[in-house]
Amino acid sequence: MSALKILVIPGSLRTGSLNAKLAAAAAHELAQAGAEVTRISLSDFPLPIYDGDLQAKSGVPKHAVNLKRMIGAHHGVLIVTPEYNSSVPALVKNTIDWVSRVQDAHETRGQVFRERAFAIAAASGGRLGGTRALAALRLILDGLPRDGHSEPARAVVCGRGL
Repeated sequence: MSALKILVIPGSLRTGSLNAKLAAAAAHELAQAGAEVTRISLSDFPLPIYDGDLQAKSGVPKHAVNLKRMIGAHHGVLIVTPEYNSSVPALVKNTIDWVSRVQDAHETRGQVFRERAFAIAAASGGRLGGTRALAALRLILDGLPRDGHSEPARAVVCGRGL
C-alpha cells in the first residue's frame, strides 16, 4: 500500500508565525509516521480578493487552478490557521473561495473538497488557542458545495494556547 499523501497549508505568511511553526512540526510528525507530506506557502499562490464579476470577466486565476489540482493530488489536507478577530484570516477564506470555484470538465464544483479528508489546527499565544478560528473554518469547509450524496467536510479541531 502506498503512503498517504498529505498537503499541509499554513494559513499565515507572517515571519515567525506560530501557525507556520505548527504546520512545520505537523508535517515533520506526519512524515515520521510514513506519510508523503507536501508543505506549501500560500505566498506561492497569490490570488486577488474574490469577486464574482472578476471571475465572470477573467475566469478563475491560474494559481487557484494550480492549488486545486495540488489538493486533488493528495489524500488529505491539513490547514493550520491563525485567529484574527475571532475568525479565520482573509488569506485562508479567500483561498478557499477561489479554489472552490475551480471546476474541471469531468467534475462538479467543489468536488476536490468532498473527496478528501480535511484536518484543521491552530496555534495561539491567547488563552483560547485559536478555537474560534477553528470553529469558523469548520463551518466554511462544511458549507462547501456538495452533490447531496456526500457527507460534509470532515475536520479535527485541535487548538491550544501556548
